[in-house]
Amino acid sequence: MDVRQLFKILKKEAECPLCLDTVKNPKTLPCLHSFCLECLDELANFARRQLKTKIKCPVCQTSFPIPDTNTFANLPSSFHLNRLVDVLALHDSSVKVQKCNSCDEKNPATSYCFVCQSFMCATCFLYHQRFKATRGHRTALIDKLQAQDVQELIERPVLCSQQYHEDQALEFYCEDCKVLICLKCSIVSHNRHLVTDTRKAALEQKMQMTEALAKLKAEILLHENEIKKQTELKDKNVTDIMNAEKKMTDSVEEWIRDLREHEKKMKQKFREIYEAEQKQHETRLQNLELITTQLKSCVERGQGVLKRNISAEILETNHTILQRCEELMNARKSDRYKSPYLNYLVKKRFDTFDQILVTMTDSSMCLAEFDESEIGKESNVVVVTRDSERLQCYQPDDEIKVGILTAEGDHLKTELKDSKDGKYTVTYTPQCVGQHSAEIEVNGHPLTGSPFLLPIQQHDYQLLFKFGSTGKREGEFCCINDIAVNDRTGTIAVADAGNKRIQLFSSDGKFQLQVKLDGPPYSVAFTDCGDLLTLSENNNKLRLFTEEGQFIKHISDKHLRKPQHLSIASDGRLIITDRESNEVKVLSPDGNDQLVSVTAPSCYGHPQCVAYYQNKFYVSYPHTHCIKVFGKTGVYIHDIGCKGSSDGQFSYPRGLVIDKYNQLIVCDRSERRLQLFTLSGKFLGTLQGEFTKSHDTPQYAAVNKNGNLVVAGKFKIFTFVFDKKRD
Repeated sequence: MDVRQLFKILKKEAECPLCLDTVKNPKTLPCLHSFCLECLDELANFARRQLKTKIKCPVCQTSFPIPDTNTFANLPSSFHLNRLVDVLALHDSSVKVQKCNSCDEKNPATSYCFVCQSFMCATCFLYHQRFKATRGHRTALIDKLQAQDVQELIERPVLCSQQYHEDQALEFYCEDCKVLICLKCSIVSHNRHLVTDTRKAALEQKMQMTEALAKLKAEILLHENEIKKQTELKDKNVTDIMNAEKKMTDSVEEWIRDLREHEKKMKQKFREIYEAEQKQHETRLQNLELITTQLKSCVERGQGVLKRNISAEILETNHTILQRCEELMNARKSDRYKSPYLNYLVKKRFDTFDQILVTMTDSSMCLAEFDESEIGKESNVVVVTRDSERLQCYQPDDEIKVGILTAEGDHLKTELKDSKDGKYTVTYTPQCVGQHSAEIEVNGHPLTGSPFLLPIQQHDYQLLFKFGSTGKREGEFCCINDIAVNDRTGTIAVADAGNKRIQLFSSDGKFQLQVKLDGPPYSVAFTDCGDLLTLSENNNKLRLFTEEGQFIKHISDKHLRKPQHLSIASDGRLIITDRESNEVKVLSPDGNDQLVSVTAPSCYGHPQCVAYYQNKFYVSYPHTHCIKVFGKTGVYIHDIGCKGSSDGQFSYPRGLVIDKYNQLIVCDRSERRLQLFTLSGKFLGTLQGEFTKSHDTPQYAAVNKNGNLVVAGKFKIFTFVFDKKRD
């Protein structure tokens, strides 16, 4: 390297950060940054005038108290900077700092001996060259120094500053006093102290310094990693803000488009209303103008006759004119059309559309914990909000949305509880089996893994007890045609067709009373107030009895031909299958009006039993071996099952019911089993048990208020009551 370039570098290194000049009397702050003493004192004076007791390092901004002495003179001097200042002075011809170390005259030094390690004036240099012992030493003129010479000058040994020791190098280190000393000092001032060679002491302290600096380097890596992470978070924040802003802009533009489209539709509606109203007014005006014209014409004709006053004409036209006058007077007056009042209502304010949410919660780090779910059992989903460090956090403004969807896609009712600690508990109660799903959003972002699958465990039914047998006595049956259960009391009504009676039993199967009929009962049902409605075979009559068996009245049967089965909807409507018309007829509660007619397209068999639930009709068709589903207006939707003996297939299905767990239960008569389905028709399982052990077959089914399933057989006349499986 060129010596000029080297001095330029050294001068920059020796520059005071405050005055930007070569440092003078350099003092080092505890943060290891060095400045001119004068600059530090001036900085302290300025701070004191600002009523401050501390100054900050201009380089690293570390704070330090201002000394009571109002000067930083007691701070340690910088060894390295002092050495640099000395070397830089050699390059500055205007400053002659170095003096001769060889004579007492203290003349300015003009050369340096690298062997003797001393500066010499011109005279001493001549003698140094002449002496035999020193003439071979490597020397250099100060104004002819090379880059290597400058480097060696910087690294030259330090000489003692004690009087009479100036020619002695500091070759020792006093461990007691923690100072560098020369040989003379070790004898004179430190003769009983622990003295170590400088290089040995430096090596030990170098190891300590190396270890300390290694720790700092490790700390630097940690901080640099933190800087990297913080930068990433900063960039992510910028990206999130920009994305959120873009989403807001896109949303607003979409709203504007929707509003413009809405505006067009509303304007079209206004135009249609305008045209319709104008047409009504024009029609009325045309009618009024026509009538007015007719009236004026008649008046003109009559006045003409009167004005001419010809007796023959009067007598000849009087009857016609009077008849026309009477006709016009008796003509129906056109009613005046009054336009309806037109109002424009705004249901929502614009400021409710959106919001800006600032939160520490990181949606991608949030978790969801799930309980095992069972039908009819309250279950929980716990959402845990966490920050970007995966630590649980709570932000009052966080928005947590949890939607629980059934296998049919219906939303379950949920209740969210905020624990105010970053945990949100969502409670729901499954009402049907099948694969449910949980859609979870935190602050508008789906949780990782959402939607989550929630398998809902299915309850098994087990035989609880049975009652009845073949016979004519109380509690015995001869061909059961239907059963029904009172929702309020749990009373079981059995249509005992062979014995022409309805028998009533308590919910545990104990006989209560019987209602004698004049013909075999086809079907039986309970009204919402607990009265008993029966359908008889011989006269197709609907009769209403109290639960105690007292006759109340007949229900109109004018819409019935050959009714087959009766059920009552929750709103009191009568649902009756008719085997002659192959219809399901929905009548008003009094039977006077037919409200809906349900007919299966291209179906040769007649409907048997009906279950109405969630605005759908589930109808069994025994001869087509399926269950057909219709909408609330009677529109056909789809079939459940087909002919066969496999799971999900039927052989003459008859009675059906929907239990408290939203399972469709079908009496598969010829296969002697009950089959369970979801409301959409997905096969869930089979219930057999007693049906396979006997020759009896399941005919009809009902559910009591406790959720127990009541099933009636046909031949051996058993009634089976099943209860949900107990854990």
